[in-house]
Parts: sequence; C-alpha cells; structure tokens
Amino acid sequence: METLKVKFNFPFAEASEKLKQEAFSRDDYDPASLFRWGNMMALSVIRMLERAEREFGEEGQRAMIEELVEVGRYVGRRMVEGVEWPEGVSAIEMISSFASTLNRDIYASPEDPRIDDEDRCSFDILWCPHQDTYRAFDCRVQRYMVQGMIEAMREKFPQTDFNVRFTQTIPAGAPVCTFEIWRKKEGDTDDWEIYSGELEKKALEKAGKNRRD
Repeated sequence: METLKVKFNFPFAEASEKLKQEAFSRDDYDPASLFRWGNMMALSVIRMLERAEREFGEEGQRAMIEELVEVGRYVGRRMVEGVEWPEGVSAIEMISSFASTLNRDIYASPEDPRIDDEDRCSFDILWCPHQDTYRAFDCRVQRYMVQGMIEAMREKFPQTDFNVRFTQTIPAGAPVCTFEIWRKKEGDTDDWEIYSGELEKKALEKAGKNRRD
C-alpha cells in the first residue's frame, strides 16, 4: 500500500470514535452487521432515485442528484478543512492522496494506487462493499457524491482540477474497479460530469419504460 503524501481529515470523526468505543469494543457486537446496514442504506438511495425518476422524471432526478452532490461536498469540505499543501508535494501526489483517502476511509475499499507520471495517476479498487449488492448501473449513485467531494477539493486547492474516469468495474464483471486521473489541459471538458449526464439520460429512458401509467 502506497504511503499517503498528505493527511486529510476524517469526516464524522466524533461518531467514528463512538463507534469504536460503544460498539466495536463489545463482545456481543458483530462488525458485519454494520456492513449489512450500510448495504441496506445504499440500496435505499438507489431505489429512491429510481422512484423519483419514474414518478417525476427529470425534475425528480435532478432534485435527488443535487442532494447527493451536496452530501459529497459536505464530506469533502470536512476532509480538506484546515489542511495545508505540504512543501515538496506535487499536484499529482496531492490528488492521489485525496483519492486514496476517499477509497480507504470513506468508501471502505482496499486499493492499489499508482503515480503513473507527473500528470497522471490511477488506482484499482480491489474490493468494494457494494460489489455483491449493486447492479452495474447502480454505481452511478456514487458518482454524484464523488462529484461533490471533487468540487470541495478544487475549491480548496484549484491546482487539483484533474479529469477522472473509470475503465472497468467489479459489478460489471471485472476483477477490480479501475480509475484514471489526469491533469486537465486548457479548454478540456470535465469527463466525469459529461459521463454522468449520459447516464442520467439512460436512466430517464429506463424510467419511462418502467413507468406505471
């Protein structure tokens, strides 16, 4: 596992400490129950989004997505609050460290991170808590929270305006989820948001076919 160049804050730090003290310290508490609870909550969000798309179309979808982005922004802002850019750390090392913190400590996923060159990094998600629960299309829900986290990072550190994309995912049958991050050039569009827009159109098409008149 690569050593992080930058230490970011943990959101929900007080609640995390209470979890350790009041739940994990108990002999009669099974940590796997927290995993099952998390998957239930994740499926709830997916079903709520799909219901909003069926019942209210684009307006319902937009309302749900805006709140998911806002949750991501909330988490991201707390991660970077008070964090300073360490001397000697490059932009690609900064964004790689941020991605690794998200992967390991927010999304609870072991990873294999790589600095490919001064303009590009990548990582594999080796296991995802949702991989045996999500359908491949369900992963779109996570995109919006990630978008908010990325926006929070760019607000704090404008030098980290990088593009992000995935090339394969476990729910779609791949052995790992692979993501690439690379520096934007002047005039480049945002690949993450563009692909999110494509998925939103597909979701509304599916919702229209499944709508009960």
